[in-house]
Amino acid sequence: MNASELRDKTPDQLRDELVNLKKEAFNLRFQQATGQMENTARMRQVRRDVARVQTVLNEKAAQAAAD
Repeated sequence: MNASELRDKTPDQLRDELVNLKKEAFNLRFQQATGQMENTARMRQVRRDVARVQTVLNEKAAQAAAD
């Protein structure tokens, strides 16, 4: 997922995406704790995706406030 794809989405869609990513991160933490994790790189990818979504949401909020 890249930022340009996220900027095309509405704030509601971004919030839904953020919820899904946070659930996935939660599940990955459990997998890591129980030793069931197969793809350790996925945790980093999910964390960065969460940051990307939050950044785009903040950009949209700032743009709405400026208009």
